[in-house]
Amino acid sequence: MNNIEITKELLSFIQDSPSMFHSIKTIRTYLEEAGFTYLPEGKVWNVEKGGNYYTIRNHSSVIAFKVGNELDDYHFQMTASHSDSPTYKVKSVPELGGQGEYLRLDVEAYGGMIDSTWFDRPLTVAGRVLVQTGNKVESKLLYIDKDILIIPNVAIHFNREINNGYAYNRQVDLCPLFSTGELKKGAFDQMIADELGVEVSQILGKDLFLVNRQKPVIWGLKDEFVSTPKLDDLQCAFVSLKAFLDSKNDHAVNVYACFDNEEVGSNTKQGAMSTFLYDVLQRVNVALGKSADEYYQAVARSFLVSCDNAHAVHPNHPEKTDQVNCSYMNKGIVIKESANQKYTTDAFSRALFTGICNKAGVPVQTFANRSDVVGGSTLGNLSNTQVSVHAVDFGLPQLAMHSSYETAGIKDTGYAVESLTAFYNTNIKVDEAEGILYE
Repeated sequence: MNNIEITKELLSFIQDSPSMFHSIKTIRTYLEEAGFTYLPEGKVWNVEKGGNYYTIRNHSSVIAFKVGNELDDYHFQMTASHSDSPTYKVKSVPELGGQGEYLRLDVEAYGGMIDSTWFDRPLTVAGRVLVQTGNKVESKLLYIDKDILIIPNVAIHFNREINNGYAYNRQVDLCPLFSTGELKKGAFDQMIADELGVEVSQILGKDLFLVNRQKPVIWGLKDEFVSTPKLDDLQCAFVSLKAFLDSKNDHAVNVYACFDNEEVGSNTKQGAMSTFLYDVLQRVNVALGKSADEYYQAVARSFLVSCDNAHAVHPNHPEKTDQVNCSYMNKGIVIKESANQKYTTDAFSRALFTGICNKAGVPVQTFANRSDVVGGSTLGNLSNTQVSVHAVDFGLPQLAMHSSYETAGIKDTGYAVESLTAFYNTNIKVDEAEGILYE
């Protein structure tokens, strides 16, 4: 696929994923179309060599795996990304009144977003709703496919200092406008019930989030850029999935993981810090008839690529990034590292993954934060608290990370698929941290 084609597929993937629950549904569609077998966590697993399988947790995290036909060098080759993005969660009692007949929504921050980017643009809600049907509680996906909300800025005439820097109060300034009188209290839950074809009394719980309705675009005179909500981290979720599905490795168990809740610390039952990955690998090991000691040997020979986007040099603020350990859009994939181990990369993992990229002809860039700036973290080290393996932090350069509308280069999606496909196809042989062999 050329850059335009793969980018259009990426944008379709993102539009089909307005919440973490929809992200997993979209990923499941790819897996089902590729012939993967669903293994519920609460059932017995039958796993065979040559088989393709997946399981989910909380409907917001997924782990898929391909078992090699030979497994003569039994180990796991894994990627991990995340399904969530910074946004605002609608509170359980959703509606706030206002002066006159205004009706607003009561929301709270989910993750570390740039508040100002959510103002003055069409919004909706998406997520899941728990509905009682008889004596059963069912989880239903919800996406209101309509512009129904906006968070209005205060006019500059009433806030003359806004261009000099303004601290938004999330309890006051970030309340989306829902109605100016046509709707009354109770309309929000009624809207949900009507959309799902149920009664309001059947709604027992909901995890709903604001969604930016601004359409994704490929832009620039030479079509250099792509802008869309949720590049962080659905771009990495997409490229690692494409690579996983396009690859084959008869010597290993290839694993694709996409976790929820990275933006709020990953410390949930479905996050990277949970036992989800450990549980899946242990069950695969048992189902293949392997011993406990064989599991630990396999883990010692395994490798993880932690996939989460990276910061491109900002065109107006190059001083924000390190002078030489920095990345640019359309110049290749990024290996991220940090002396304080916020990223998993070390010399060993860098050498191994760079060697694979070099062999595949994919350009590699480096990112490290300025030494006087505390940078962000990601999910690789958190997953390593449960399954400790050699790992590298990988990303694609982008601008405006954690904005409601982010920008990246059109070439880098293709570079990422090529590099991760090469990773999955390569039979990596890890000999502690002294030898790197791959064939």
